[in-house]
Amino acid sequence: MAAEAPCTAYSWTSKRQGSCRYDSHVKLFYGVSNRGVWSLGSNFILKERSNQPPNFEARNIRFLKENTTIPVPTVVEEWNEENKRYFMLTKRIRGDALNTSIARQTADHLFQLRQLHSPHMQSLSEQPLYSAFLFPNGYGLPHGPLSSDDELWTEMETALKSVPEKARWRLRERMPSAGPYTFTHGDLTNVNIIVEDGNLTGILDWEASGYFPVWWEFTCAGIGLGQEDQEWKALLRKHMPSYAEAREFWLDFYALCKYPNLNERGEALLSELQHE
Repeated sequence: MAAEAPCTAYSWTSKRQGSCRYDSHVKLFYGVSNRGVWSLGSNFILKERSNQPPNFEARNIRFLKENTTIPVPTVVEEWNEENKRYFMLTKRIRGDALNTSIARQTADHLFQLRQLHSPHMQSLSEQPLYSAFLFPNGYGLPHGPLSSDDELWTEMETALKSVPEKARWRLRERMPSAGPYTFTHGDLTNVNIIVEDGNLTGILDWEASGYFPVWWEFTCAGIGLGQEDQEWKALLRKHMPSYAEAREFWLDFYALCKYPNLNERGEALLSELQHE
């Protein structure tokens, strides 16, 4: 019988565990893409990921602590390893992942972000923006800083390079103005909202936050990752300033990004744009 391969996260086999009375209280509880999040006992959280951008979470958290009362984690330490891995240790925010409606409380905190503006679309310290949904031409690519609607469209349009020119031009005419450029979380999925006893105790995962178009928070709050997340975001949008027109524009834009393999929305839109 072949030897059991050790767990890639823990480096232990079940045989080794069985021969030891140690019961670990260090747990990997979340993993996606190139990152993992570990629970260190009951007081600390350790996030490990690539040191490649977007990697602005500690900087964003410190900025928000200085400029808002939004409940964000406390950064204890952050560091880079020689193998191009980045680690961030934070104090744990008490509570459970969202399972009840606290949309109004969340929206009240987001109102503070609406007051944080920049003359450019950028991350803090004049760093580029990263968003696979606003700029769907490749994951992890930097964009900006940007200073105008035309510059924003130039970056977005790279995902439409195969779409007929007339359709691209017509779609550009529908793009709402991006100003004022507003500090945006950009990933308000249900697992990033922490509650306890019916109250919001923390908003997590600020690594790719920055100054985006004023309509982007509402728009990306319409991108649901599963049924539970879709239901949460639909409720949240009811308490946010509405940018429904911008959301419809982005849905059209994102549908055309799939060209030539368009869905029903994309096919209808392309026909409409080419015959206007």
